[in-house]
Amino acid sequence: MKFYVCIKMVPDVYAPIQIKEGELIMDGDRMVLNAYDASAVEEALVVKEKHGGEVEVVCIGPAKASETIRKALAMGADKATHILADSEKEYDSASYSKVLAAFFSDKEYDVLSLGKQSQDTDSGLTGSMVAERLGLPYATNAVGLEAGNGSLIVKRQGDTGQEMIELPFPCAVTCSNDMNDPRIPNLKGIMASKRKPIDQIDISSLGINEAELVAKTTVIGYEEKPARQAGKKYEGEPEEVAREVAQLLDTEANAL
Repeated sequence: MKFYVCIKMVPDVYAPIQIKEGELIMDGDRMVLNAYDASAVEEALVVKEKHGGEVEVVCIGPAKASETIRKALAMGADKATHILADSEKEYDSASYSKVLAAFFSDKEYDVLSLGKQSQDTDSGLTGSMVAERLGLPYATNAVGLEAGNGSLIVKRQGDTGQEMIELPFPCAVTCSNDMNDPRIPNLKGIMASKRKPIDQIDISSLGINEAELVAKTTVIGYEEKPARQAGKKYEGEPEEVAREVAQLLDTEANAL
């Protein structure tokens, strides 16, 4: 089986974060592999170890993203493609999906896998946009993958319970970080990652006019989450308290 797993370099959410005058201030030196993508890489490796095949990771990002790519290679991915992007340019889900769709347009694979969202924006849109651009059957929020006979069996977390979906190859799937516990690269894996190939290409080589990659969404500012209002405690006899609470709920319902 041929897996392509799309990964992203994101800020470490455990690093100190400040909001100052509407600007988000983060430690730019603490960048990591997106947690949802790490789960996607892990699951692809599990399927490969069971059925054979190849796992290749693809990352859009500046030169610094090579560190993130090496992490995925150290986990066990076979090779990687680094699509070099301008570190000063803002990309949104539509921009990323356009670049990825152009890259995969002439590739052969069984499964195109992505994290269901990235921990920096949490928009969760890129996977479905890529699938739509490529005309692929896809499933979201996967918590388990299994190779079938010419198909992928996806266990996904739905609104009311877990669902089992069969997707024909080639297909796309977005993975939850509840899917597994991504392996921590050992010394052997880290040393091996240094010898694995990383193919670097520019976005311009994909035939995309970079002027078309202007983000269609703009963040206008950040602010602290408002403090939660304190609850109200009722004391007295149960019947009396229940009557008071019922009257309060009725008043609030009428106010709506």
